[in-house]
Amino acid sequence: MPLNVLFAARPERWETYEAPLKTALAEAGIKARLATDMPADEVDYIVYAPNSGVEDFTPFTRAKAVLNLWAGVEDVVGNPTLHLPLARMVDHGLTQGMVEWVTGHVLRHHLGMDAHILGQDGIWRKDVPPLAPDRRVSILGLGALGQACAETLGRLGFAVTGWSRSQKEIDGMTCLSGDKGLVSALQSADILVLLLPLTRGTENILNAKTLAHLPRGAVIVNPGRGPLIDDDALLAALDKGEIGHATLDVFREEPLPAEHPFWAHPHVTVTPHIASETRPRSASQVIAENIRRGEAGEPFINLVDRDLGY
Repeated sequence: MPLNVLFAARPERWETYEAPLKTALAEAGIKARLATDMPADEVDYIVYAPNSGVEDFTPFTRAKAVLNLWAGVEDVVGNPTLHLPLARMVDHGLTQGMVEWVTGHVLRHHLGMDAHILGQDGIWRKDVPPLAPDRRVSILGLGALGQACAETLGRLGFAVTGWSRSQKEIDGMTCLSGDKGLVSALQSADILVLLLPLTRGTENILNAKTLAHLPRGAVIVNPGRGPLIDDDALLAALDKGEIGHATLDVFREEPLPAEHPFWAHPHVTVTPHIASETRPRSASQVIAENIRRGEAGEPFINLVDRDLGY
């Protein structure tokens, strides 16, 4: 008998995921009926986006897991009706996209590209940037995405420091944790990259107090979560010249309202949440692998720790 797999996401997602999911399931040897609507008590697995219409998981009495389409789970992990295993999305397409975006913007600020792209004024200014080993980069968040970005920047020669909630050991990188470690990571950041999950402990982790630990003129690159930063505190630090520039891909409200001061600020770059997008083909392979594991009695991959929130 085929498995019943409910695709619970917005209609436009179904248009892009239907064919890749069916292909991935077939390649994994899984016989499944994939649909956007079916009786809740007949569903075996839920492929889920938190902005779908499914909010009450109580009727899904037969379901074995919820397989999130997004890397972030803050919009679902606290749902009191969800008692099923919840897996977040970690796929190589998403990781590759993040690595490319972060590396590109770190190199942009490291090399001072804006001065040449925007400053074609006929004046020959020979300002030679330091080499990568002399540019200190700190990454807050050492999950799959943070580690991948850190490894790539390290291979380019940057002096990379990583900070995470719990202590980690990664070859070739200084790893810090805890409150004191956070202060050290900030103090040693010419360029700061935010790749933390959004939890009660990370919201507003960059605020007036912590921003003050950054070297004057430091650059902030945030492709993680908008609420990691206190917007007002960041704007104040930018206006005072304490922070040199902020390149922001994620925001508290998206799309970012046209009247938000980030749009017009001369030292802010806004990108429209494009740093890392889940690719249907690679994401479908991850989903199919988790369904295969569930049916084989193997542990699911990328399971969310409910206590930690990610």
